[in-house]
Amino acid sequence: MTRVLLAPDKFKGTLTAEQVATHVAAGLRGVLPDVDIVVVPVADGGDGTLAAALGAGFCRVPVRATGPTGMPVDTAYGVRGTDAVVELAEISGLAQLPGGEPAALTATSRGTGELIAAALDAGARRLVVGIGGSASTDGGAGLLEALGARILTATGEPVAPGGSALSYAASLDLSGLHPALADAEIVVACDVDNPLTGQRGAPAVYGPQKGASPADVATLDAALAHWAEVVAATTGADHRDDAGAGAAGGVGFGLVSVAGATMAPGAGLVFELTGLAAAMADVDLVVTGEGSLDAQTLNGKAPAAVADLARHLGVRVVAVAGRVLLSAAEIEAAGITRTYALLDYASSAEEAMTAPGPLLERIGARIAVDQLGGAS
Repeated sequence: MTRVLLAPDKFKGTLTAEQVATHVAAGLRGVLPDVDIVVVPVADGGDGTLAAALGAGFCRVPVRATGPTGMPVDTAYGVRGTDAVVELAEISGLAQLPGGEPAALTATSRGTGELIAAALDAGARRLVVGIGGSASTDGGAGLLEALGARILTATGEPVAPGGSALSYAASLDLSGLHPALADAEIVVACDVDNPLTGQRGAPAVYGPQKGASPADVATLDAALAHWAEVVAATTGADHRDDAGAGAAGGVGFGLVSVAGATMAPGAGLVFELTGLAAAMADVDLVVTGEGSLDAQTLNGKAPAAVADLARHLGVRVVAVAGRVLLSAAEIEAAGITRTYALLDYASSAEEAMTAPGPLLERIGARIAVDQLGGAS
């Protein structure tokens, strides 16, 4: 029996990874009714990471936590045994900004720390934290406060939320840090290598995406540099220039410097959680994809990582996408046999955005014919 593994990432703004797989599966079965389909949604550590974990058998644990502007947000983390998955985008991400209004100077990562604390309280001892899509540039300060750290001004008052307020930080008190951190393993899913500050730092590179003006970038960069000095004075180590310290507005820096976290490529962590390699055993074809196959795809994004894993296992891979901006040579070099774009099947770009499901079903049927010998 023909066996196909569907391992797509989300089509951002239109479909979740699971929805993508559902539509492709319907198209495949329309041509090959007896095809054996295995679905393993994937992600790269950003938004969609929690959904991928839940699809792999993690249980959803609801939590009400602090959003990036201080408003409460109903969110969740995933748990399986003593493993937990926390997705920053689910609580401290750009999508959680009320009305979509940016808060470049004041947004906080506190809610992500509250999710980590909730998982630790529930007995989790290995936490994978996906940190893509952050709304804040606070150096992980809010997250650390939620885990029991106290960041005080020269007069002994708690600093205000957000990155700009860190210029007033005078001391860091870690005496009340969550006790379970001492025995827990925290792995940060991170695919960027930016330091905390400077020309390639979090404010300069990612601040404008979060609404920061040039003046805001300068303010945040100076504040984070000062914050790094305070942290180094307390911990005895300076991690501001570590690769990935600038991830998620400096959340990477906070987790590594104070919580003892390590960093690892996001896609690989998700694959480990979901058992993707085992699912590829004895399949005839792998179908991966994401909304846009472009230069970023080749820089650690999930579809390229899926293709790389499949190549090592000797399995053919095709990719589905809303659009394909890669050259034929780039697609071949990535190990992808063929790509299928919604825009090639849609009557307009609007249809590709508003009705991607039926188009994916048509693509699934086309894949069955082209790749699996189905009758057209």
